[in-house]
Amino acid sequence: MVDPKGNPLSGLDSTTTLKFKGYPDLPAAKFPGDGFGGAGPGGTRVSLDPEGLVLDTTSEQGGFWISDEYGPFLYHFNKKGEMDYAVRPPDALIPIRKGKENFSSNNPPIYDKNQKPDPIDPESGRSNNQGFEGLTFNKKEMALYTLLQSASINDGGADKRTNRYTRLLKYQLDKKGWNPKLVGEWTVPLPQYNDPTTTKNPRTAAQSEILNLGGGRFMVLARDSGFGRGLDVTKSVYRHVDVFSISDATNFKGKFDDFNSSYAPGGKLDKSVTPAEYCSFLDFNIPSELAKFGLLNGGDDNNAEGLLNEKWEGLSMVPVYGKEGEYYLFASNDNDFITQDGHYNFGKGSYKDASGFDLVSQTLAFKVSIK
Repeated sequence: MVDPKGNPLSGLDSTTTLKFKGYPDLPAAKFPGDGFGGAGPGGTRVSLDPEGLVLDTTSEQGGFWISDEYGPFLYHFNKKGEMDYAVRPPDALIPIRKGKENFSSNNPPIYDKNQKPDPIDPESGRSNNQGFEGLTFNKKEMALYTLLQSASINDGGADKRTNRYTRLLKYQLDKKGWNPKLVGEWTVPLPQYNDPTTTKNPRTAAQSEILNLGGGRFMVLARDSGFGRGLDVTKSVYRHVDVFSISDATNFKGKFDDFNSSYAPGGKLDKSVTPAEYCSFLDFNIPSELAKFGLLNGGDDNNAEGLLNEKWEGLSMVPVYGKEGEYYLFASNDNDFITQDGHYNFGKGSYKDASGFDLVSQTLAFKVSIK
């Protein structure tokens, strides 16, 4: 994928911004050499940490929409992978450090492990690595919905015990499937769980993906972190596909959009705001169900085959042929680059994860009924 001028994008942590005519200032990384500690010309590239994906089947441009963690921004790319649209969110979600916009997510690059933002955490806006993780499309409404992974700093996001009230945004497209316009904002109360490794409980199960169900209803993949194959603790406490509805929730679009504004200061919801209704649905961690397929949640051997990985971040659903209201739901996981046989730049570069583990990507399939 390339930026509006045709330059390749980078996954490096943002250290600056780039300007393009007709676009908001885009998060970017300035790097020496090849960006991986080797020789090269250096440069400055737009930074992208793609999380959500929606295929564009409605506009003349075609291509796809991507939700990003660094901005958090929404981007559109045409069929050739060329960026042709960028959406900046309300100022309340833009990360601010020392009074200035600073899009770093505190991921020091290989070429400089000491590269850290000052301060480490933003003073307002999205938390580090907690951007637009979820993205889905409602074709009937011609609208994109995107969900922040957890609450912004303004709304209790600095602490995992208070960051449950995250923000859902609705972007209305025109009849041609273009020109997204912000028309709705709601808060979704993410679930909480007790982490056995700490006394600082309860903690928020941040979300990793959403899926539109219509009628103001959504599926959401919410989970704990730090538990799974290859980690010190392998047994997960919370891995769910849940459901929430915004039918009776407060649309506060425009009311809490300014820098530092908040509808949940310190994680306490403003009485004027009614949150989305949140309901538990599918639990990944039921031992008897996993055992049917040779899978495990936790165990003494953290390299055991069948042990579930940590990062479950994808949802997809297809109808069951000939069965009205029945669907196959797929939840997917990535290996988080934990491999001893990794390659990049079309195989020119090789990569080994320091952990020594080789994790394969995993997918779980469920059959569900939805009315």
